[in-house]
Amino acid sequence: MSYRAARLAATALIAVAAVWAGAKVYSVHTAARAREAGIAVPAGEASAPTSSDFAAPLADVPPPPVKIPEHLPNFSLNDGQGRPTPISAWSGKSLVLNFWATWCPPCRREIPLLEALQSEWAGQDVEVVGIAVDRRDEVARFAEELKITYPLLIGEQDALDVAAAFGVQTPVFPFTVFTDRRGEVVALFMGELHRRQADLILSVVKNLNQDQLQLNDARRVIAEGLSGLKAKSAG
Repeated sequence: MSYRAARLAATALIAVAAVWAGAKVYSVHTAARAREAGIAVPAGEASAPTSSDFAAPLADVPPPPVKIPEHLPNFSLNDGQGRPTPISAWSGKSLVLNFWATWCPPCRREIPLLEALQSEWAGQDVEVVGIAVDRRDEVARFAEELKITYPLLIGEQDALDVAAAFGVQTPVFPFTVFTDRRGEVVALFMGELHRRQADLILSVVKNLNQDQLQLNDARRVIAEGLSGLKAKSAG
């Protein structure tokens, strides 16, 4: 395998942390690449969305070190009205948990895709839940402006604690967690999610829910599929 092909494969494999509990994935990227793919916490003031927020190519993703749990952690955050809402409210559904913030342009670019996924997969017991690490007033303003219809959970330090429970101690936003109907963590995708990546992961989650795959096989299929998408994009 050539150096270039090996590098492409390695980059795509670490883009999704679809591994069993206790595994660690490390990557070193340049600061320029990091700026393309996501925004590190903490961040500055909220900024209004612009048209450029909603069009961007696939970018390399700089994941921080992670130690991912086998199962969905039990946690509770406030909803948009300030009511404590446990994640168990969606027990029995496959979840797409998207960690984001209003000041993060890549997060805002994902919102139309997340809306589409919510609509397309709702009949298959898939629920998109946005987890906003931000102030509630800012989130409410953006949710109205961007017409977000999927449920939102909101927090500041408590939401960062939830990110840490998924093994993401130093978040780079956005990142997205995919679980199956049993609450098993199937994949953790660092950086901006695109349609091809989302469709790949959710199709594997569907097969897992139908007992057509075992969990470790599902994680392997996702990692290999993302590697192929990254190589095709680079070519």
